[in-house]
Amino acid sequence: MRALPQALKDPLAIAGAVILLLLAAGEALSPGFAAPRQVVSQLVIAALLGVVAAGQTLVILGGREGIDLSVGGMIGLGALVAGNVMQGQDGMILPAVLAAGGACFLAGLLNGAGVTLLRIPPLVMTLGMAGVLQGLLVVLTRGQPSGNAAPALTGFIVRPVLLGLPGMLLAWAAMGVLMWLFLRRTRAGLSIYAVGSNEEAARLSGVPVARTRILLFGLSGLFAGLTGVFVLGYTSSVFIGVGTAYVLPSIIAVVIGGTALAGGAGGYTGTMAGAVVLVLLQSILTTLSIEPYGRQIIFGATLLLLMLAYGRQRRLKA
Repeated sequence: MRALPQALKDPLAIAGAVILLLLAAGEALSPGFAAPRQVVSQLVIAALLGVVAAGQTLVILGGREGIDLSVGGMIGLGALVAGNVMQGQDGMILPAVLAAGGACFLAGLLNGAGVTLLRIPPLVMTLGMAGVLQGLLVVLTRGQPSGNAAPALTGFIVRPVLLGLPGMLLAWAAMGVLMWLFLRRTRAGLSIYAVGSNEEAARLSGVPVARTRILLFGLSGLFAGLTGVFVLGYTSSVFIGVGTAYVLPSIIAVVIGGTALAGGAGGYTGTMAGAVVLVLLQSILTTLSIEPYGRQIIFGATLLLLMLAYGRQRRLKA
């Protein structure tokens, strides 16, 4: 009983409870919603969101109200580059991943340079970058699907690889472990928390604040580019606006997981749980036949409520 009040302050515990409630509600509304195969399918979709949300987590942890609104365009760019390098050939998967990740990493570094060196507010800088990338995608694709996914990539995303789980889920689990180790057990990870908590104190302690923040935006671009590769494997083709649907959910997932929007507190484990919550919520809304615009309204309202609840809280655990 004494542990209950403490658990109610833990966003990860709250997210876990919400996941169980959503599964129960979904099963009640549509029998089979919580069946193992259906749950695995939902987790694959959550993994796609979780990868781009990893970069969003890092940017938000870095403080200064850092939110990356360009991840949608980055996902589209990553998918376009990967699809055209890959062209349906299994042997070109690795070069495609490197090309997509590299292109988006460089675009992310531009975001970081604008925010850090030119002092452009993150929302303005990344929103401008999103517009540039969307225009670039229109020019390059001329509004038509471009590029093809390799069969091995598609199989990795959706087909069982080990213990009945798709490779995408195994990769996401491994990424979660690596992110935890990076943030909690490395000097670079602890520097991110220091910068987000108190930028001036971090600078006086010898942390390269400007370089750290630029790198965080670069990593956000990298994760978004990798998401584009995975989305390509999931959908098998590239189309304009493929990443738009990930922008708002990637922010909500981070906040649900307990990462403070002010920076300096939180972690990726909570973000992973937040991604699962959002995907289950979206599935239930789809089951209820709510139109896409209705789902978008609910997502926006959810973000506003979470900002009121968590946005100014800097002592939440994750």
